[in-house]
Amino acid sequence: MAKRGGFSGGMPGNMNNLMKQAQRMQRQMEEVSRELETKEYEGSAGGGAVTVTVTGKKEVVAVKLSEAVVPPDDIEMLQDLIVAATNGAFRKMEEESQAAMARFTGGGLGGGLSF
Repeated sequence: MAKRGGFSGGMPGNMNNLMKQAQRMQRQMEEVSRELETKEYEGSAGGGAVTVTVTGKKEVVAVKLSEAVVPPDDIEMLQDLIVAATNGAFRKMEEESQAAMARFTGGGLGGGLSF
């Protein structure tokens, strides 16, 4: 007699392979994410008058201002203030992002999901 529904005895094996592939992909994504977090990226504006360096963790690590933009005796303090203000904005963004995602997870990883 023919089996109905398309479920054969091989289904659990296929499911195991699918789970292994998903776990392997997750590990690879985590490795790439960690690698990207260690890198630094630089952007500039005004023909190089302003240069900002950030990490893959979304942290500003340096701001360089040309003396053509700001008087030389004010540059260092202004650069530090820009770094602090920008990182403060990133922290607020991250807090709000985590709070918004907590609605889906119930405040913890998988906590709000029902299966």
